[in-house]
Amino acid sequence: MSFAGQLINWRRELHQHPELSLQEFETTRRIRHWLESAGLRLLPLTLPTGVVAEVGSGEKVIALRADIDALPIDEAVDVPFASRNPGVMHACGHDIHTSVMLGAALLLKEKEPQLAGRVRILFQPAEENFGGAKRLIQAGALDKVNAIFGMHNQPGLPVGTFATRGGAFYANVDRFSLKVTGKGAHAARPHEGNDAILLASQLVVALQSIASRNINTLDSVVLSVTRIQGGNTWNVLPEAVELEGTLRTHQIAVRDQVKRRVNEIAAGLAQAFDAEIAVTWFEGPAALVNHERWATFARDVADWHGYRTEEADLHMGGEDFAVYLHHIPGAFVSIGSSSEYGLHHPAFNPDEQLIEGAARYFALLAEKALLQH
Repeated sequence: MSFAGQLINWRRELHQHPELSLQEFETTRRIRHWLESAGLRLLPLTLPTGVVAEVGSGEKVIALRADIDALPIDEAVDVPFASRNPGVMHACGHDIHTSVMLGAALLLKEKEPQLAGRVRILFQPAEENFGGAKRLIQAGALDKVNAIFGMHNQPGLPVGTFATRGGAFYANVDRFSLKVTGKGAHAARPHEGNDAILLASQLVVALQSIASRNINTLDSVVLSVTRIQGGNTWNVLPEAVELEGTLRTHQIAVRDQVKRRVNEIAAGLAQAFDAEIAVTWFEGPAALVNHERWATFARDVADWHGYRTEEADLHMGGEDFAVYLHHIPGAFVSIGSSSEYGLHHPAFNPDEQLIEGAARYFALLAEKALLQH
């Protein structure tokens, strides 16, 4: 079987058996088996799911990272290798990422005697819930690593296209919840209560003024209320309403400014309406900030490899890879996957032709990075 055929077969096997974050037990077993069968050594890290392999010898260490978890989505793609796990699908292409880094590991193993150091390949669990990177770091996966590289397939780019940027790339991902507590009443006698739905409606509108009136128009920010829930019948004003949403920015100062304004607006409206508004923040990963030097280096290697290279646009989505870059330098890149439907869509269907080229690229990238001072 050809090299490309092997990687595609592995991708399809992973695609048929997707597993959610921190449940990637069979995925881990498969990856371990494929790596060990190819003679790769596995690091003895304490990880319930996920695998870390290494090739080469020496003091210098370059890391490559793939993510292995899937999403709670029913697949709508009519292919012979569609998901066999109802309600679970590789709708973000982590099966693609894993097969790419498996291929890079095999190629690096062939060149092991010539490598100017070690290459560590991280197969990370739980990217989708933004917890896997911290788990790998706590287990020691970054120990002595000098730089790290990772990828995401980009359905909006054609196969053969590469994009990255120095500095901020992906956004921070914060979740917030707001609980508005007033006083319930009969809908025919609203004066006897304190309408939590009216206050929640005022709150949603007021929050939208933050991005448009409090933040510099040249700074990127998205503040979205994505869920509102209150009441259970048509003729009663509920006592409480819950709202939930997300904040995305690329700068810590902007992130802190928006959070401060959300808290101030909630406190002000609660006082004005003689009600209570409780604000709770759930911090996700901070913005992904590429190291300028390594982003330029990754693009230079992509040019040499034969990719059509582009300057990547800012992304408002989040990426757990950001956590690694807060510990060591490195770069995250996009590689075209040419899917009609985007990430997290049930009909997402990336072009498998990207796999072999990306595997060869990352093997070359790691090999050349080991030669850098």
